[in-house]
Amino acid sequence: MVDPGGGAICNGTLHNQSDHCHRKNCTKNGMVKEAQQNGNSNFYKPMVESFEEAPLHVMVFTYLGYGIGTLFGYLRDFLRNWGIEKCNAAIEREKQKDFVPLYQSFESFYTRNLYMRIRDNWNRPICSAPGPLFDVMERVSDDYNWTFRFTGRIIKNVINMGSYNFLGLAAKYDESMKTVKDVLETYGLGVGSTRHEMGTLDKHKELEDLVAKFLNVEAAMVFGMGFATNSMNIPALVGKGCLILSDELNHASLVLGARLSGATIRIFKHNNMQSLEKLLRDAVIYGQPRTRRAWKKILILVEGIYSMEGSIARLSQIVALKKKYKAYLYVDEAHSIGSVGPTGRGVMEYFAMDPRDIDVFMGTFTKSFGASGGYIAGRKDLVDYLRAHSHSAAYATSMSPPIAEQVIRAMKLIMGLDGTTQGLQRVQQLAENTRYFRQRLSEMGFIIYGNEESPVVPLLLYMPAKVAAFARHLLKRKIGVVVVGFPATPLAEARARFCVSAAHTREMLDAVLEALDEMGDLLHVKYSRNRKSARPELYDETSFELED
Repeated sequence: MVDPGGGAICNGTLHNQSDHCHRKNCTKNGMVKEAQQNGNSNFYKPMVESFEEAPLHVMVFTYLGYGIGTLFGYLRDFLRNWGIEKCNAAIEREKQKDFVPLYQSFESFYTRNLYMRIRDNWNRPICSAPGPLFDVMERVSDDYNWTFRFTGRIIKNVINMGSYNFLGLAAKYDESMKTVKDVLETYGLGVGSTRHEMGTLDKHKELEDLVAKFLNVEAAMVFGMGFATNSMNIPALVGKGCLILSDELNHASLVLGARLSGATIRIFKHNNMQSLEKLLRDAVIYGQPRTRRAWKKILILVEGIYSMEGSIARLSQIVALKKKYKAYLYVDEAHSIGSVGPTGRGVMEYFAMDPRDIDVFMGTFTKSFGASGGYIAGRKDLVDYLRAHSHSAAYATSMSPPIAEQVIRAMKLIMGLDGTTQGLQRVQQLAENTRYFRQRLSEMGFIIYGNEESPVVPLLLYMPAKVAAFARHLLKRKIGVVVVGFPATPLAEARARFCVSAAHTREMLDAVLEALDEMGDLLHVKYSRNRKSARPELYDETSFELED
């Protein structure tokens, strides 16, 4: 990344979905012929992903529900403004009436009038380790979810289907965590300094060497916060005069990092290679606006697994394009590292890619490793550059020593350096649980999104009232789920997002599936008709029309 001119020449051709479908039988959305640009060999990886369209009547009632809710919201705001109804929202104090408002009333309209009615489904207090089972503190509201009070009752042994505990390493203390306890006793909890000053420990260096070995790259650097790994390092890599091409479904940390960089940002359709290639081609041909100078750098931002869609980036096709147009590639593996690939090494291993084909590896320790923080890995000159220029290295407190030891312990387990095969077994168990859970949901008639090998499983609910009822009824059955709606998803695509773990037993998954089967019939959310999506720009690249 330091040298903007060091791109490799593409030595192969990019094969699209339609080329392959003429020669092979396709399932669901098709088997995509993935082109790997390593030597002269092409690599074929089946991409079985499902993004089914909802029936028309479901979409009509969904928008109708939001419309009615909006009308009543305006009515209630009118009553609050005239003092007929008590306003519980944040408002300016009387003596600050002449100030510019600190709280923008219209911007909080949705929160005040729609989200507040179903707010009990979020921020539920957990009072145990987030393993396959956890305990939830019961709470109730006496004022329609404006405030909550605890009843003192603990809901025991709730099946955890919401935590990103992919490999089951976020668990209660056991003997395998003794090294973490020893590090805590030796180093203490905090560092109290940045990496640039007195905050670099031998544990940080040990972890960085292990991450580089795990990913088979030259070097790595670790950070104390996963979100900041993106938002504070992207501005160190690109700036004014550079171009960022970002997938439209990228995480907020990538979006924030791109905006803070000052680079020009252009968005391409999710996983759509025609859309990406058009932007790359235009960038090379036309250069910067007005001046027409060549871009200093072109950086492609993608994720390994997209946390709201459950889809996997078409990495080999993206690599082929980045080589063809001499761009750089930044891959965020927050959800994919540890969870996909034969040995858990993420999408690079999933597609059998050469690590040298990816310029910047980014990942977090918050999911598969049961810890916190993140890393940037790649070439040694890239990492050395970030050690000097990263805002996180200069201003943020270093990773806590016990956290670093937990990641070391987890990574050694996955790599088999602990002398056992438990890590590999967990990776294989996660893959087995994922396929089983997704297949059963499809057979029941639910609309689920994403790749068949993604442990993130979005189940579409659409209507806001059903979102609330779904989560509430499942909690009564001692099943904890995460429900997601606008603005984290499109307005009419509210969903429940399940996260499968290697720690889930078959009995747990069957209990959840049985409850979901009953819930699907009770709430009438088994919408699947095996229709193809009406959003081709997201899911069918061959039918996407390039826009000017």
